[in-house]
Amino acid sequence: MIFTRGLRFCLAVEPADLRRGGEGLATLVRESLREDERSSQLFVFRNRRRDRVRVLYWDGAGLWVMTKRLEQGTFVWPRIPDGATKMRLRPEALEMLLAGIDLKGARLRPWYEDPTTTDSSVEP
Repeated sequence: MIFTRGLRFCLAVEPADLRRGGEGLATLVRESLREDERSSQLFVFRNRRRDRVRVLYWDGAGLWVMTKRLEQGTFVWPRIPDGATKMRLRPEALEMLLAGIDLKGARLRPWYEDPTTTDSSVEP
């Protein structure tokens, strides 16, 4: 899947019950992440075993719910500072995470920095 630079991504730190549908995940976005599920950003959740990822996205007309389930192995979730509930990701970082690349130790060059990110959320 190719994500364009115009999209914003919010990665949930804690595992989520992925049996929830779109409305259940939207509730998590509002209550746990303190974000608006209709803000045209993608919200990324993982299960406890880290073998599934679910993405919630509002396209202006309705909610999309996308799921990726690995046949073997696990997703490598970035380490997040204590107390954080979410992490902002750039499209390149999410592509690597979903492709199975461990972001630990990876160093993004300055030209990868997203100048539109102005909040204090952590980025890899």
